[in-house]
Amino acid sequence: MQDVLDFNHRKAASRLIKVPAVALAFWIIKILCTTVGETGADYLAFNAGWGPGMTDAIMALLLITALTIQLRKPHYTPWIYWLTVVLVSIVGTQITDFLTDHLGISLAVSTPIFAGLLMSIFAIWYRTEHTLSIHDIVSRRRELFYWAAILCTFALGTAAGDLATEALNLGFAWGAVVFGALIALSYGAWRLGGNAVLTFWLAYILTRPFGAALGDLLTQGKADGGMGMGASWTSALFLAIIIMLVTLEQFNADTETFETD
Repeated sequence: MQDVLDFNHRKAASRLIKVPAVALAFWIIKILCTTVGETGADYLAFNAGWGPGMTDAIMALLLITALTIQLRKPHYTPWIYWLTVVLVSIVGTQITDFLTDHLGISLAVSTPIFAGLLMSIFAIWYRTEHTLSIHDIVSRRRELFYWAAILCTFALGTAAGDLATEALNLGFAWGAVVFGALIALSYGAWRLGGNAVLTFWLAYILTRPFGAALGDLLTQGKADGGMGMGASWTSALFLAIIIMLVTLEQFNADTETFETD
């Protein structure tokens, strides 16, 4: 009887968590969201003719709307969570691009600024909640810290990725290889007993420049070192994969809720 009560207690507690389990599907969707953030913002601003200003305003409004819905959900809901991640990816990219293109702030300056800001968010989060684990996102305050950190990781990843692939002439292909290798090292460190929270956040930050380099590699012209697929085709392909994977997660979540009830 006690085992049944403990199981039900764990099930009830797990339903309070507002973020997905960290499995292979999590990282695949995260990287695809990152790439869509890179290619989607460029497509809307230039190919679709919206212009940077209108694109920034519309994406910011959509992010606020999606985040409001996400915060009101009582537990992890795949479709709104990942929609919010896609929009955070786009807005994070736009923040860095605005600082670079409109304010003339060097990537060598914005990268450490975003890194310092992220460290400050983590410090305040830990001091307040005594944990940085995403497995403990069970309150509104912790979730707000989480999304603030996520937005900063995208801005930081954009700046660091652009600094590596453009300012340091690393190139798109080598950028994807280097950042992919760093992600693999983070995974290896975790498998060897490294701190799970630290290695998770390192990998999460690194997926942004990896996804951006991958997006540029696919979309940019061959003369610029890319494969010439174009932003529209790349965005559509990756969005289709994201929708398929998130739909599967949503189906599993709905099935689990039905069985629990």
